[in-house]
Amino acid sequence: MSRPPFPATPAPQPAAPPAGQRPAMPAQARPSAERRTLVVGRGISVQGVIQDAERLVVQGTVEATMIHATELSIDHGGMFRGEAEVEDAEIAGTIDGTLTARGSLIVRASGRVLGTARCRRLQVEDGGQITGKMEMITESAAPRAAEPPKAAEASD
Repeated sequence: MSRPPFPATPAPQPAAPPAGQRPAMPAQARPSAERRTLVVGRGISVQGVIQDAERLVVQGTVEATMIHATELSIDHGGMFRGEAEVEDAEIAGTIDGTLTARGSLIVRASGRVLGTARCRRLQVEDGGQITGKMEMITESAAPRAAEPPKAAEASD
């Protein structure tokens, strides 16, 4: 008794958005498999500007002036040179430059952070290295809204 290779009735598919439009779903609500992810594989070198990546995974080498992403992951053997501003970062390779993690920064045992790092929460595994300047982001360090200038009082 053999079974047909495909089901007789196809599984229901969600309605597709009109051509040229993406479904509206906030980045935080998307599973990581659906996020706009750029993976720079081992042995690959990228230099320049990276835009619109929600998640950047570095296994090779990246040299960039500024990266804005939700997540940055530098795998063991990966190298990032430049400046990155992200929500969360996990470093198992090396980052040389300036890293701002508005959320958490995790430095794994094989990870090295060289230069300046800013974060709200920090976790460093035994063996992880931070060389340079470390700044903790606190609520009081958050930028304040500009106050309107006070009117000068006239004296009689």
